[in-house]
Amino acid sequence: MRIEGKTALITGGGSGLGAATARMITSAGGRVFIIDRNEPAARAIASELGGACSAADVSDAQQMEAAVSDAKARFGAVHILVNCAGVGDPMRVIGKDGSPAGLERYTRVIQVNLIGTFNAIRLSAAAMNANIPNEEGERGVIINTASIAAFDGQIGQAAYSASKGGIVGMTLPIARDLARHGIRVVTIAPGLFDTPLLGGLSEEIRASLGAQAPFPQRLGRPEEYAHLARAIIENSMLNGEVIRLDGALRMTPK
Repeated sequence: MRIEGKTALITGGGSGLGAATARMITSAGGRVFIIDRNEPAARAIASELGGACSAADVSDAQQMEAAVSDAKARFGAVHILVNCAGVGDPMRVIGKDGSPAGLERYTRVIQVNLIGTFNAIRLSAAAMNANIPNEEGERGVIINTASIAAFDGQIGQAAYSASKGGIVGMTLPIARDLARHGIRVVTIAPGLFDTPLLGGLSEEIRASLGAQAPFPQRLGRPEEYAHLARAIIENSMLNGEVIRLDGALRMTPK
């Protein structure tokens, strides 16, 4: 699919991977609609790129329905969805004091990362289904964000790994489901990237984390995620696949 003239809905687009992808979309001639719980951040990126935004929680059905409807009303259609919204909440099954992990914390991670991703998919796919197909019969492209933790989850990442593993697991069945509608589905599984999630760490720790990758020995750059997202959008044969983007890193237990 050509990006020029198309509208992309980007969850978690107010920072990190989502913001880099939004910049890539506009540089390629597309339009962006940013969805982020952080309204000032969403508004800043939308203003910078001449797009629009909505403050919404991806796990909330009504908020997301309103956001997707707003995107269609403003731009006439939704052609691309990039799911970058997500949260992390490390916890051990048994804490240092011997108490069990809080179930509400585990549930929240699943709710945002996995159910929120599906919520955005189902609503955006319905909007894409109304598009006029291109010469190859394509109506839309959906890109999800999993994680290296889906494959190499570390101690304390039970909730996060489960949520990202769920995204990996539903990629192929959803791609098969939406094939008859001309909508492709691909998931990117990033390794350690230089995003706000790591922003609070010291430069020494960040360098140490980056050095764990065989090559290149550094943290991934959000622009590299965006570069892969562009390749997925423009290459119609990419469908139903999970692509690791991690410099050949395999995480240790802790």
